[in-house]
Amino acid sequence: MERHFDEQLTTLKNTLMKMSSLCELMITDAIRVLCTRETSMIPSISENEDLVNHLQMEIDSLCLKLIALYQPTANDLRFILGAVKTNNDIERMADMAITICRKAERLIEEPTLGAVITSNLSEMTALASVMVKESLSAFVNSQLDKAHVVLLRDDQLDEMNRRLTRDLMDLMKQDSGTIQRAVDTLIVVRNLERIGDHATNIAENAIFVVNGMDIRHHHDLH
Repeated sequence: MERHFDEQLTTLKNTLMKMSSLCELMITDAIRVLCTRETSMIPSISENEDLVNHLQMEIDSLCLKLIALYQPTANDLRFILGAVKTNNDIERMADMAITICRKAERLIEEPTLGAVITSNLSEMTALASVMVKESLSAFVNSQLDKAHVVLLRDDQLDEMNRRLTRDLMDLMKQDSGTIQRAVDTLIVVRNLERIGDHATNIAENAIFVVNGMDIRHHHDLH
């Protein structure tokens, strides 16, 4: 019985990592569409969303099975409950990647807002992607140090969000012809910031699994 439980738990971890990798790829590909105006990856973004949705249902089913059949110990139960939350966070990040892709498809039909905006978007995306990868690694491998790093990176991502928002607002004030493009880009920026928030949720789940401490809204505790 214990061996079967451990095998199922390993399957759960591997499936979460697969789902997270797909989500991370969706995010980077969506921004690549916007920054490079290369559209060849758009179909794969939609295909990966379908895969993410399928994996979400698979993970939910596996978590229910683990709880119902094996009566896990407190530590394992925390992980399984955390996996349910993490599963939802990954799916929401994939939804945000789709939103970014849709905005990118519209934006690439118009002139760019300049090299600085494009560069800052790429930088923000790189950080958000790292947060996604590190948060999942922290959760699956019970790495407290890595979880705390994600919390710190969220502060950096928030600062990038503020800077880009300020730059885009200034651009709209200076040139009314940029308003629609800037608003669409603001939505992209906002979704990147929210992706960081979901990665932070996953890092918080990792901390809860390891030591049972719920630090939501209390990052000063780390």
